[in-house]
Amino acid sequence: MQLIPVGDAEKPRNQFPPVYVGDTLITEDDIAREMQHHPAQEVSEAWHEAARSLVLRELLLKQASRLKLDEITDEEDRIARVLELELNVPDPVEQDCERFYAANPSRFRSPTLMAVSHILLAAAPDDVQERIRQEEVGRQLLAALLDGRSRFTDLARQYSACESRHQDGSLGQISKGQTVEEFERPVLSMEEGLSPELIETRYGWHIVRVDQRIDGEQLPYEHVKPQIRQYLSESVTRRAFRQYLQVLAAETGVEGVDLELPDSPLMQ
Repeated sequence: MQLIPVGDAEKPRNQFPPVYVGDTLITEDDIAREMQHHPAQEVSEAWHEAARSLVLRELLLKQASRLKLDEITDEEDRIARVLELELNVPDPVEQDCERFYAANPSRFRSPTLMAVSHILLAAAPDDVQERIRQEEVGRQLLAALLDGRSRFTDLARQYSACESRHQDGSLGQISKGQTVEEFERPVLSMEEGLSPELIETRYGWHIVRVDQRIDGEQLPYEHVKPQIRQYLSESVTRRAFRQYLQVLAAETGVEGVDLELPDSPLMQ
């Protein structure tokens, strides 16, 4: 993903339709400048995101004029005042929070903690031959561990390409989010003991042993209630904001851009 320089963005502009909010034209130059804030792999995607952002902004500024808020000179403050006056978002009630807690128990658990050791047989992602070779080495070492011919600590010190070899392969305590996803996903599902299968990551092949596993526990409702209330409030606010902008777009008229709204950056 990369930023799109203005010079590059200006070249394909004629391929896009003119964008209007009511009778106000969102100019090509404005869209090209706004594209700097919407990095994307395709110019068309960046253009669409930039145009939509400017359309939403213009809709809110027009509404500010209808509400006679033009005396507020700062546009950001004017938009914030529009939303303060126009968005009627109810606070989540206790029953809403309780229902969400009951329906999503897995979201409210303390993290599972693992004490893990590994032997890394390193190979670059694009070095196919080395990855094949290291996989075969890994299978031989794993077989020696499984049938008791070798000790994990000895093999870690001798073969592992990770600095953890100096601690007999120990990575210490890990939990979700602390390692790369392709390592974490299988490891966090393991029970204590030596994994009978190699684990492949971008770094190579891993022989993994779980030295200790402490499963997470369900957090009490009172402990997570503030988090649930905030999540529900933000969710309702985003939904109300999208609906409000769709109403404004229908009343004002928008041409040249799709207004199927995700969670808009204007919500920030």
